[in-house]
Amino acid sequence: MLAGAVAFAIPFLVAVVSIARQPWYPVLDLAMTEFRVRDVGTGDTPLVGLPGRIGRFPDQGSHPGPLSFYAVAPVYRLTGASAHGLEFGTVVLSLLAVLTALWLARRRGGAPMTLAVAAVLALVVWRYGPSLLTQPWNPYLPVLPWIVVLLAAWSVLDRDPVAWLPFVGFGSLAAQTHIPYAGLVGGLGALMLGVTVWRAVREPEDRRRPLLWCVGSLGVLLALWIPPVLDQVAGHRNISMIVDYFRNPPEAAVGFGTGVRVLLGHFDLLHALGQGSFSQLVVEGTDSSTGSELVGATVLGAWVVAALVAWRLRLARPGAIHAVVATALVLGLFSLSRIFGTVWYYLSLWMVGTVALALLATAWTAYAALRSRGVGGEGLTRAVARTGILVTAVALAAFTVECATFDPPEASLSDPLGVLVARTDRALAAGVGGVDPADRFVVTWNDAHYIGSQGYGLVNELERRGWTVGVPDTWRVPVTRQRVLDAPDATRELRFASGRYLGGLLAADQPGIELVARHDPRTRAERAEYARDRRELIASLAARGLDERVRQVDETLFTVSLEPTLTAREKVLVARMLRLGQPTGVLLVPIGFRR
Repeated sequence: MLAGAVAFAIPFLVAVVSIARQPWYPVLDLAMTEFRVRDVGTGDTPLVGLPGRIGRFPDQGSHPGPLSFYAVAPVYRLTGASAHGLEFGTVVLSLLAVLTALWLARRRGGAPMTLAVAAVLALVVWRYGPSLLTQPWNPYLPVLPWIVVLLAAWSVLDRDPVAWLPFVGFGSLAAQTHIPYAGLVGGLGALMLGVTVWRAVREPEDRRRPLLWCVGSLGVLLALWIPPVLDQVAGHRNISMIVDYFRNPPEAAVGFGTGVRVLLGHFDLLHALGQGSFSQLVVEGTDSSTGSELVGATVLGAWVVAALVAWRLRLARPGAIHAVVATALVLGLFSLSRIFGTVWYYLSLWMVGTVALALLATAWTAYAALRSRGVGGEGLTRAVARTGILVTAVALAAFTVECATFDPPEASLSDPLGVLVARTDRALAAGVGGVDPADRFVVTWNDAHYIGSQGYGLVNELERRGWTVGVPDTWRVPVTRQRVLDAPDATRELRFASGRYLGGLLAADQPGIELVARHDPRTRAERAEYARDRRELIASLAARGLDERVRQVDETLFTVSLEPTLTAREKVLVARMLRLGQPTGVLLVPIGFRR
């Protein structure tokens, strides 16, 4: 196991070096994440997770719990409470999940099983890539803990009650961080509990140890869920908002057919190998939907055959892992079919882990079936071991290469924000517009580009630099209620603006408006390219009668990208315009200025 730990630690250490050498300024959800991690241990310690598509803005609900913030906070503090500290904390969590998975594998089958699980984990981390495994975004952070959950469930079914503890710990982390995992983890937990109780009834002489571990882990579970329960009892009742959202969804679910297509898409291994890692993808929509349903059904069928063979030959230990896979697939299909709205790629990332465990179960069953027939002997065992070592080495090598070269999250927004923040900080410190260090700034934004993403980042970075900043009450949930700064309590208003809004404010004949800083990330050639793309996009949308989208090109470009009927060419144009960016600026404006 030590060799496996070192093998996986190396690429993550490379990722840490790569992270440290590139400046990063979190925007949107990651800025919201840093607000909450920064608050851990204060009087405003978060009790719920990150805001989600739950309920209606501005009173939308959040993901169930704050455990991910608590888990990242120690490393964040130890590394100077920098933005990189969020990533370092996520790296530690990812590596901890890998080591726990290897530990569970060793308990299941010593060195051979450790090697088998290491090969599977190497493929999984390569498939996810460093951008997903070092980023504390709530859909990404649980992907490796989910592997631990699956292996822990298998361990309990394989009569190892010690695994209840990692199941509860990593399962709670996943379920609190991103709501799709709540049903997945809960369903597996019900299976484990049912099997544990059934065995205790049938085997009273052996029930003391399993029940002790089960009950002890239940105590840990209750402790981990105290914060969201406190919020429900004496706070903003987030659990009730989640329940109400699923009982009265804002739109129809995508349905069983779409769920099957996405599930089969993830089983298309040829498609996955051809795509490479998610770090190279991170595209809108669901990437799995482009996988071949036929190939996916074939691979899924191979797993079904393996499960039947294990049952027929009474292979008890492979049978336990097949039971876990079957349960996870049923739960997963239900979860996929209950997605509301766009089937974004990040809503099914957990399927990678489920497919990986299905492949492990299939390979193990084939090996056990051959050995039970006396086929292969020690030669087969050595060949399997060599294959496992080769797969692990190649996958980790590919993962390491990516770890050395990947970009910071949302670099096209982060890098320009860094320039703008530095200029803003210098101007405020120099007293632009009569600013005083004791001023209290309410920050607002008019963003024509990316739905206020950099506005959240501006608040986060100015707070990091010691300025007293807040937001209007409208943004009380994403930016946190303690950061609301009502107009009567503010002494100044800072307005982030981009694109046409920046031009309009600069041209406004209004006393009290003063430019603090501005930045256009584009070169002259890129500005010309943006103008050409804009003309072509507007002409194409207008020709198809999408007048509302035409207006949004200059008012909220990211919203245009959500239009479900965009042609392939229009998607390319929008994506390129979003990457190129628009001019941005920060201005002092009269408090409550409505333009």
